Amino acid sequence: MINTTFESIISPKILDFGIDIILELYEDMLLGRQFEDMCAQMYYKGKMFGFVHLYNGQEAVSSGIIKALEPDDYACSTYRDHVHALSKGVPAKEVMAELFGKETGCSKGRGGSMHIFSKKHNFLGGFAFIGEGIPIATGAAFQSVYRKQVLQETNNNAISVCFFGDGTTNNGQFFECLNMAVLWKLPIIFVVENNQWAIGMAHHRASSSPEIYKKAQAFGLPGIEVDGMDVLAVRSVAVQAIKRAREGKGPTLIEALTYRFRGHSLADPDELRSNQEKEAWIARDPIKNLYQYIIENNITTEEKLSKIKNKVKNKVNEAVEFAIQSPEPKVEDLHKYLFIDN
Repeated sequence: MINTTFESIISPKILDFGIDIILELYEDMLLGRQFEDMCAQMYYKGKMFGFVHLYNGQEAVSSGIIKALEPDDYACSTYRDHVHALSKGVPAKEVMAELFGKETGCSKGRGGSMHIFSKKHNFLGGFAFIGEGIPIATGAAFQSVYRKQVLQETNNNAISVCFFGDGTTNNGQFFECLNMAVLWKLPIIFVVENNQWAIGMAHHRASSSPEIYKKAQAFGLPGIEVDGMDVLAVRSVAVQAIKRAREGKGPTLIEALTYRFRGHSLADPDELRSNQEKEAWIARDPIKNLYQYIIENNITTEEKLSKIKNKVKNKVNEAVEFAIQSPEPKVEDLHKYLFIDN
């Protein structure tokens, strides 16, 4: 009999973290928020093209999970990928340059907003269609096991983390990869960022089983629901799930309840969600809540937090300047990077 109750394997209790970790989480969330706010400005100024999906409000999920990873671990995103890339260590100037379509971007200006990628940081990319990244992340987890068990690379202990939204969890890739991951005990963590809306469809209207974490029971892997607006709660379950995966105990499904503060994309007038609903979630802003937690618990001073804010602001401004000054891709290089260059 497989025990599918996550709480019996990993406690949902918030763990104690040191000052350095808490401040790192605060700075990372702040970077994500300010970066996205700047993206909105640049988009409306005509510096970015195509669809741009912002992450405002969901920062606790990215920071809480990715900042608990090792550099060699893999992360796979969605079309809402800017902040995941930043948390994984991709420089802000390279992400911004990519959004500007410049040669200095992390995808050489060929990907744009929905296709952020960095081999150096094991960031496996954003994907334009929902569910695309789940098989990729599953494959990354499989190669970690293959290298260790077949190729005898004893120093290879990398795990994979895959992010996707609530709308993806009724798609075939989701179920297929959960089954495969359990079957082969792959070191992967499936993270559902349940922001309550799949574009314009409310989650509770689209799923016969709205509690997504319970879908794990059908495949025999643990599933847990966590407050995605509380970065310390997210970090707590992430640390334990990562440990479990690294020890060869298999995959975990985490459902983080969160909310996007902006429309589906910058082209979305955001008229389908009620003001009452939006205001209720905005009141639980993960950055403001962590700021309050830090001050109330005397973790550091307001002056120190102000310095962190200014540091992040300067980094974002430098990223914009770098993107503006960077060269456009050359027309003669139109077909470059389509295939491996021998």
